[in-house]
Amino acid sequence: MVSINFLSECLRVKQLVLQIQYPSLRRGNLIRHFGAYFLLIISAWVPVAHAQDGVNTQELFAQQRWSDVVNRLSAVSGRSSAEEYEYGIALAQLGQWDQAHAALDRGYRMQPKDKRFPIELAGVAFKQKNNRQAAAYLRRALRLDGRDDYANEFLATVYFLQGNLEAAVKYWNRISHPKPEIAGMRNAPALRTRPALLDHAFAFSSASVLRLDELRKTDVQLNQLEIFPTWRLDLAAQSDGRFDSVFRAQELNGFGNSRVESVVRTLRGLPFQEIRPEYYNIGGSATNLVSLGRWDSEKRRYAAAISGSLWQSPQWRYRIGGDIRNENWDIRNGFTGPAPVLGSLNTLREAGSAEVSRTVGWRWQWSVGAEFSHRDFRNVVAGTVLTPELLQIGFQLKQTATLNYQVLRSPERRLDITSTAGSESGRLWSDLPMSFEKLQGSLQAHWLPKLRGDDYETYWRACAGKTFGQVPFDELFMLGLEHDNDPALWMRAHIGTRNGRKGSAPLGRDYFLSSWESDKNLYRNGLLTLKLGPFVDTGKITDPGTALGSQKWLADTGAEAKLRVLGVGVAFVYGKDLRTGNNAFYVTLVR
Repeated sequence: MVSINFLSECLRVKQLVLQIQYPSLRRGNLIRHFGAYFLLIISAWVPVAHAQDGVNTQELFAQQRWSDVVNRLSAVSGRSSAEEYEYGIALAQLGQWDQAHAALDRGYRMQPKDKRFPIELAGVAFKQKNNRQAAAYLRRALRLDGRDDYANEFLATVYFLQGNLEAAVKYWNRISHPKPEIAGMRNAPALRTRPALLDHAFAFSSASVLRLDELRKTDVQLNQLEIFPTWRLDLAAQSDGRFDSVFRAQELNGFGNSRVESVVRTLRGLPFQEIRPEYYNIGGSATNLVSLGRWDSEKRRYAAAISGSLWQSPQWRYRIGGDIRNENWDIRNGFTGPAPVLGSLNTLREAGSAEVSRTVGWRWQWSVGAEFSHRDFRNVVAGTVLTPELLQIGFQLKQTATLNYQVLRSPERRLDITSTAGSESGRLWSDLPMSFEKLQGSLQAHWLPKLRGDDYETYWRACAGKTFGQVPFDELFMLGLEHDNDPALWMRAHIGTRNGRKGSAPLGRDYFLSSWESDKNLYRNGLLTLKLGPFVDTGKITDPGTALGSQKWLADTGAEAKLRVLGVGVAFVYGKDLRTGNNAFYVTLVR
């Protein structure tokens, strides 16, 4: 600030000069002349003083005299972006986080392409324990300079502390000397799976840097074994900067890992007049035997399948199964209210199938298979919907092929998008030989909106199916809730049975369905998990050759509660049909 003594001295000197040069000058004229000289002095002095302040501030900043920097710059109005940066850093060093954020934000607005500002704003947010905001600022900095080692490592650390290993590895891999280096690998607790098979499932090894593609491939291959319903890979930091890989998993063995679990898993279907004996991880080989026996007089079913790894490789898997069904059908336009029977029949179907699947990297997975079956339709009341073409009996050979592709995997946003395409080509030998082709495709999104955990876990799926040629009745698609129906085809306010008989949900050869749901965690402990969330289903199904189908677009909404105890999942569904106003209540087992 301008010194008062300095101004007084200037006034005295100027007055003496004027008196010497102009002795007759009056006091008023003297004041006017002084005013002009004063303005000249101030205009020349102020820039010099400001420059001196700038130099002094930089020196104070370099000397880390943070209080002096704050005192000096707090008196400066109209600070430049460089001064806002110094001011914000000094405030942050003094622990004044809100003021530091405000100063750095002002500088960032003036210089939006200067990566220093979002990096320092991330540091302030991190100190305030706002990791979501810290990660957002660091991503902005990396959009300006994707090779910045400090920003990449900082962002990786934020994700690592939040338990998002995949995102952490993604950004650790980007620094000049990639991390994390794996020192050793261990399981906690110990597992019964054969060590050689488990080693093949891990795409990385000790004494090497864990790469993002290797981590993703490991994820896919562990899931391919079908014996780890839940698992987690942790990295334990060592004193030398390396990490130990710790695999923590719930492993399925035998009928269950305890007597209680064995009983619960086997008898979980008793309310639906069925039992589900399942035996997992035979001899530690990830070979599983699953079966179902249902004695419901309206829809008897007996099925069994064995699956395992081929050549001790988790990339290859086979599945061989058999399925016998004896079901009574009443075709109706609804599961409640006035819905007369449009046609009825009993179906007897025996089928045997075999399938081989393979994962390629982490993006691709394909499978091919074949099914040989025989069907018979008895006690037929054709009515207005069951045409002779639908009721052809005889043997059928069907070939299947499926291709899955990971469209997007964004670990920092915890968003996955997957696409699936499937084909079924069949030929039926009957009185009227028929062949057909069924094509299906889907796009699925899975999003975890929180930085960690699975609260508000959200799913969205759009799928469609198209049939060419003529198919028998048991090959039709169904949109509705039913224990045997593919969950991807659930319209959750349309129940597929009435009075125990199938046929009350829309049937047809072509369909489109879009489903959305979000789950809120209500309760969780070591044995029990309870989730609740809304859903919205929209779809339509048609059959050009018959009166089957929904005829109009369907729209369902409601809520679904998911209870899981000892690995057994049960869904309690309430749905409302927005077109008819019907309410639906349903309970079913889920994976």
